[in-house]
Amino acid sequence: MTGRGHRKALKGIPPEKWRTNFRRNKYRSMRDKIIIELENMKFYAYHGHYEVEQKVGNHFLVSLLAETEMRTALQSDRLRDAVDYQQIYALVLREMEIPSHLLEHVAERILSSLLSEVKGISYARVKISKMNPPMGGEIEKVSVTLERDM
Repeated sequence: MTGRGHRKALKGIPPEKWRTNFRRNKYRSMRDKIIIELENMKFYAYHGHYEVEQKVGNHFLVSLLAETEMRTALQSDRLRDAVDYQQIYALVLREMEIPSHLLEHVAERILSSLLSEVKGISYARVKISKMNPPMGGEIEKVSVTLERDM
């Protein structure tokens, strides 16, 4: 929540009591979100508009962030009570193996699959970066980021 959001949520509460009220149960769900990140997963894939990209392929980095409120795992220490990171990686790998013309399309497929196949996700963001894109100059990478609330 941004500074503005905090002010809205605390409207009518004297500033000296903001910290105390913010920590009470009324705001507990905001504190207990679990954020899972799979960062810089490396893939070789055949995404791109140009024919050469579709034939030769390129290196890609994918980073994914997912929020969950599955707090049972905090106490149980059991995988069945948590979001399975391996399931997320397998899903990203599957979608990266399907050639596409646009990174936007790949990002959409990843998010749609993630949110429909992985239980307990309330928000997700995926960033796909194409390394050394063929754009006529030296460019480290070009990236597309897509995010979605459930």
